[in-house]
Amino acid sequence: MSAPIGTTRTRPAHAPSASGLATRPGRWIDGWNPEGPEQWAGEGRRIARRNLGWSVFAEFLGFVVWQLWSIVVVMLPAAGFALTSGQQFWLISVASLVGATLRFPYTFMVARFGGRNWTIVSAGLLLVPAVLLGVVVQHPETPYPVLLLVAALGGVGGGNFASSMANITFFFPQREKGWALGLNAAGGNIGAAVAQLLVPIAVTLGAAGTLNLSLAGFMWVPLILVAMWGAWRFMDNLSAARSDVAGAAAALREPHLWIMALLYIGTFGSFIGFAGVFPKLIADQFPAFSTFSVGAASLSLAFLGALVGSLARPYGGRLADRLGGARMTIVALGVMIAATLALIATLPLGSFWLFLGCFLVLFCATGVGNGATYRMIPSIFAARGAATAGEEHAVSTQRQGAAALGLISALGAYGGFLIPQVLNASQAASGSYVPAFWGFVAFYLALGIVTATVYLVPRASLAGRIV
Repeated sequence: MSAPIGTTRTRPAHAPSASGLATRPGRWIDGWNPEGPEQWAGEGRRIARRNLGWSVFAEFLGFVVWQLWSIVVVMLPAAGFALTSGQQFWLISVASLVGATLRFPYTFMVARFGGRNWTIVSAGLLLVPAVLLGVVVQHPETPYPVLLLVAALGGVGGGNFASSMANITFFFPQREKGWALGLNAAGGNIGAAVAQLLVPIAVTLGAAGTLNLSLAGFMWVPLILVAMWGAWRFMDNLSAARSDVAGAAAALREPHLWIMALLYIGTFGSFIGFAGVFPKLIADQFPAFSTFSVGAASLSLAFLGALVGSLARPYGGRLADRLGGARMTIVALGVMIAATLALIATLPLGSFWLFLGCFLVLFCATGVGNGATYRMIPSIFAARGAATAGEEHAVSTQRQGAAALGLISALGAYGGFLIPQVLNASQAASGSYVPAFWGFVAFYLALGIVTATVYLVPRASLAGRIV
């Protein structure tokens, strides 16, 4: 593969350190090997944690921008916009559709341009949907197709996840990938909660009755600029990163990639789908509880769902490190089923607090499932490499695993589009969301059976290596 423009992969600018690391202009690092005890204990851990910190911040802002329309949509009627319920669902879900699709090309950008370099670019792209949102919401006469286009551009924030996760997986040794990937993902996921918490407050601060909805986009511009500067100043590019087209093509031929993609739709797809639609569900079912006044501001309780799910994700990865990814995934799916059944049973009671409680349990389980499922991916490809030791392979299992992280994150993110649209179809066809929730229960049950059959039953080829 050719080196990024302006760099060379052949001659280091500085002599290798005692641990084998060498640096080149443009913050390129050669000789990276986190599995080497001496390198990791010396410079490796510090470098990896520094890159993880700025990766988390940039990905956090990506999720903020990705989920802005989930909270803005419920405020548009108060700003003078006349939209149907179906149009609102599309504004909520179209960014997830675009973001999921962008994750495919974003997966390859780290290998092509370097993790640091691509973080600068991908963070900069967030300025476009943030600024455009701030402009269009000031004009209630804006045509709906324009609103839909601006909402779709928010999908660039969803694409950031794939490149960020593919980048971070190269920085950490196998034994710490679960926690590192979980923390990186949680730091991004929590952006959805922060957006849903701060946007209602920011846009209603000021004179009584004033709704300054443009701040929903403009308020994030300074932070995006800080993320770009931080990536430029403190992050690094690894010449060892090889999440490339050949690795992806090889990964796509691996049946376990498709199994894990389904599991990730069930876990992460449920998280991002429910996070996006939760403000609207609350507004539809319990209008009196959709916002609470706090002085001159309004606070939406919808942020609690995304917050709980985000905070649970790294613990799902850590528990998977200790107890096994397949076991924790099955536990998470079981809790998701129980929470959804409880939601169906309690909806007729018309209790907001029961509704909120059931959803918070559901969000917590999706978070644990996210971390556990994602932790399984590098383990599966490592196990496949061990199982085929001695055979000739054109593409290493490490490269396949790195590519699989991005591909599976892309496929799973389509859940962020599917869940709102399933809820929309259920409401349009029956006047109720209950049929959709029954469908989710059946899907989670099927995923649990698949996980147990493929990864826990002793006869399965990978049982004992992944659990």
